[in-house]
Amino acid sequence: MKAIIEGKRYNTETATEVADFSNNYPSNDFHYYEESLYQTKAGNWFLQGEGGGLSKYAVPVGNNGSGGGSRIIPLSPAEAKAWLEQAQHLLVLEQYFGAEIQDA
Repeated sequence: MKAIIEGKRYNTETATEVADFSNNYPSNDFHYYEESLYQTKAGNWFLQGEGGGLSKYAVPVGNNGSGGGSRIIPLSPAEAKAWLEQAQHLLVLEQYFGAEIQDA
């Protein structure tokens, strides 16, 4: 998937997939979504996600309806770090943001 957002090209084929997440609904459920976190060669972060008609990736369809959709969402490094924390990708979090993590 490719997108140009605010003058920057995001391409899942040339970026490195770092981690993924699924909300564990069946793929035919309207709430289902899945996301992959990517880092570009320039070091920028983005999510590529897709989901059903009641997910955060829903798109408007017809009169007040919604259907499944997909899109790319640019992220700041802080947002990428927070996404990894929430998705519990601890090894990846340590790999990319280890210098920012402190012992409790």
